[in-house]
Amino acid sequence: MDYATAKRINQLLTTVYGDIVRVEELALRQSQFKDISIKEVHAVDVISMYEHKTTSQVARELRITPGTLTTMVNHLVRKDYVQRIRSDDDRRFVRLGLTRRGRLIYRAHESFHRKMVESFAKDMDDEQLQIIEKALLNLEAFLEFADPTPKK
Repeated sequence: MDYATAKRINQLLTTVYGDIVRVEELALRQSQFKDISIKEVHAVDVISMYEHKTTSQVARELRITPGTLTTMVNHLVRKDYVQRIRSDDDRRFVRLGLTRRGRLIYRAHESFHRKMVESFAKDMDDEQLQIIEKALLNLEAFLEFADPTPKK
């Protein structure tokens, strides 16, 4: 790849990333969910409606420390998006679940991303989508390798 192409692709990646974050935050501020940050929404997304993950699992997926997650979960519990579910066998064992309000924001966020991907992939054939998927997997692998965060 020549320098000019690499520079254009880099500019596009940088712009698109910034635009996604900006539009996501704007959509959040214009919704009924004005009391939650985009980082908290992403935590709700990882906690998920479909399984009760442990705090360690969620912290690992978000790539944040357990202490940072504890602070975030405290806020999300206070705002009625998340609930702590203690094990009947061992009360020290805590899983996280979404409240009704948490499920609402989860669905809204999921809908935003589904629309974004549908718009992105509009009018592309399977071969083009496979090329994009391969490029994104290459980028993900690079970022995984370049990330200084310790993996467990």
